[in-house]
Amino acid sequence: MVGRVLWIVGVLACVVAVGLFGAGAQEVEDPDAPVDLRFTVWTGADSHLQLLNSIAEDYSQENPNVSVEFATIPFADYVTNVTVQLAGADKPDAGWLVETNAPEFIQAGVARDVRSEAERYDMDDWFEPALELWRDGDRLYGLPFSTSPFLILYNVDLFEEAGVPTPRELSARGEWTWERFAEVSQAIREETGVYGFQTMDGQGFDIRVWHTLIPIMRSYGTDVWDEDNNVTLNTPEAVQAVQLFHDMVFQDESVVPPGDRSDFYVGDAAMTVGQISRVPQLEEADFEWSMAVMPEGPAGRGDVIGQAGVVAYSAGEHGDIAADFVGFMTNKENVARLAEFFPPARKSVLESEEFLAANPDIPAELMREVVADSIQVGRVLTPHVNFSEIDLESRGAFDELWRRDADVQAALDRVAEVIEPLLRQ
Repeated sequence: MVGRVLWIVGVLACVVAVGLFGAGAQEVEDPDAPVDLRFTVWTGADSHLQLLNSIAEDYSQENPNVSVEFATIPFADYVTNVTVQLAGADKPDAGWLVETNAPEFIQAGVARDVRSEAERYDMDDWFEPALELWRDGDRLYGLPFSTSPFLILYNVDLFEEAGVPTPRELSARGEWTWERFAEVSQAIREETGVYGFQTMDGQGFDIRVWHTLIPIMRSYGTDVWDEDNNVTLNTPEAVQAVQLFHDMVFQDESVVPPGDRSDFYVGDAAMTVGQISRVPQLEEADFEWSMAVMPEGPAGRGDVIGQAGVVAYSAGEHGDIAADFVGFMTNKENVARLAEFFPPARKSVLESEEFLAANPDIPAELMREVVADSIQVGRVLTPHVNFSEIDLESRGAFDELWRRDADVQAALDRVAEVIEPLLRQ
């Protein structure tokens, strides 16, 4: 894994060094020549692709010579594959970019400045904090299409069978804490034989480890590192938070453990962490489901926002048109359409009644109470220009944590030892 991330960084550096990035973007294109934009995404959901294609069709109505192809790359391989494609002959023109990779892509020159295109579509309507990650001085290297909070999806039927209050009921009482989360998870396991909790997409011990641990750490008053790039994931507060989750996995056995293929979406667990983009996976569910905000800890809520942006790749052959499509795709009207699955960072959309009704599978009260509320209090994962390298290099150290007899303090100290030099680079 270390070799792979160093290879990614090396490829980006070499491509920039030889001047490939921006080579096509600076050329003046014939406005009437046929253009096939290639746009990378990590979704394969039919409902998502249908929506994206409808936006692309609207753009083609205004620009008859332009067509847009959405190329799906699995999330786990997304950065690697995009890097390969940008360095090869079949370069994509634009695509999605997750917030954790934004700083390194921007610094490497992978993303094109789209400020002038964005200014055609009411810049004053954006929540200013939502743009910070994509800015560098006066330049703007992407526009967020999704500011999606992580939340708790839960199986109402299993809570009723176990005779325990649901997350929403506990939240209404002011009792929805991580300790209560652990208690109800264990009760469901004991009363029904079904796991109480599954980590996000079942990947919470490897590629989703940050999404598993950071919300708990933040609610205990700490994070993985601070604004000065000092490691904080092995502080006493962090150890207390992670110990609670470790006990759930290996002592209570109420969490789907590493390597187990049990799946919340088919009824194998009572709760999971998700986003509203995961709701289509519940369309065929044979159980009643609902959602709630993330639990609180001693320091309050530690909500994480999963932000993703739309970027025009500097290496693409159709730079100006790709940048214009990025602006079009994130205008008010299209952000309102995307809000069915991807919560917006535009004020006019988030504050509208249309947003509350954007997803027909989610009642308006839940969109207000859970989704909109969580957007207001949540923060993105702590960014760093070396995040990809930090992420991959730390996984081996995290493996020590996911053992029944693990010393949580020692395991987190090992992770800290691995990532500290990378934070200083």
